[in-house]
Amino acid sequence: MRFRSPVLVLLALTLFVPACQTASSRPRTEPVAASGPATPASPLAGSRQLVLVVAESFNDNQARLRRFERGGDGAWRPVGDDVAVTIGKNGMAWGRGLQGPPPAEGPVKIEGDGRSPAGVFAFGTAFAYQPQDLWTTPKMPVHRVTDQTVCVETINSASYNRILDENTAATKDWTSPDRMLRPDGLYRFGLMVDYNAPDTVPGAGSCIFFHLWRRPGAPTVGCTAMNEPAILAVLAWMDASKKPILVQLPRPELKRLAARWGAPELLASTVRD
Repeated sequence: MRFRSPVLVLLALTLFVPACQTASSRPRTEPVAASGPATPASPLAGSRQLVLVVAESFNDNQARLRRFERGGDGAWRPVGDDVAVTIGKNGMAWGRGLQGPPPAEGPVKIEGDGRSPAGVFAFGTAFAYQPQDLWTTPKMPVHRVTDQTVCVETINSASYNRILDENTAATKDWTSPDRMLRPDGLYRFGLMVDYNAPDTVPGAGSCIFFHLWRRPGAPTVGCTAMNEPAILAVLAWMDASKKPILVQLPRPELKRLAARWGAPELLASTVRD
């Protein structure tokens, strides 16, 4: 039997540390977050307004929405009542947002999967067919929707995942965009979620909105929908200077992450009787 020096063995074990590991056999476009005791900076840091959307599981397409605000980095205080919303017809999937790479458990969002993104996301521009019909002058940038307004869902387009007016585009390199001046009026008032942005990955999902629902309980193809008073309340309250964010999660993930993100009060405010 060959004798090996304990020093050499210890050195070899120290050097032999895997650079990465696969936690699941499903395909990924981003690395899996490493597990361990280290706690990353909270994705809620710097925000003073938060919209929380909670479903009971990854596969549920019904959820509840509640608004929160805080001063500085203090505790989050609920604003108004929670309201019913609908999400993607197939539920939620981890999306590209402020929370970083998806954890090992749960589906990961791709274009056309019928799922709403789970995670933490900033809000982009608001939009309206007639901005003067909003309850108050908005404190968010607002895009007036016309018959030229589209959101581009074509994966290989340079404008993928962007709202724009076709008559202002230098190059029209997309097909079958989401035309926003809809006969059914679902986009009469809304907000764009900064999902898969600003470093957009083709195929990771696009054009994620808050918008009006077709009817109570009717799911979407990936957006979050609600009744008119609910969305007008969100638009009247939201203030770009307070860096509003969306936290959208299944309840088990909220239970796992709320305290880790320094916001256990979010979970306490969503306990159902």
